[in-house]
Amino acid sequence: MAEARIYQRAKSSMQSGRAQLGQWTLEHEPAEAKRPDPLTGWAGSGDTRSDQIRLSFPTLDAARAYAEKHGLTCRIVPAAERTLKLQTYADNFG
Repeated sequence: MAEARIYQRAKSSMQSGRAQLGQWTLEHEPAEAKRPDPLTGWAGSGDTRSDQIRLSFPTLDAARAYAEKHGLTCRIVPAAERTLKLQTYADNFG
């Protein structure tokens, strides 16, 4: 059976808004290890599913249903807790 990972995307450091933060992403686990290409030295593999297929779902239940329908064994990665650190300019000099 093919394996997949379901996770919630984290906000990037360049993103100030909250658009698409609630979406869940399904990615296939790599079937083979990456190896360096002898000509270019770039890392790659013959497995196209793990590198090129990334599906987004509005809810975790929708992602689970897709994985179940297509016979994928899925591992759910819990979302990281967001912490807000309040800091003032004066804290730099204390």
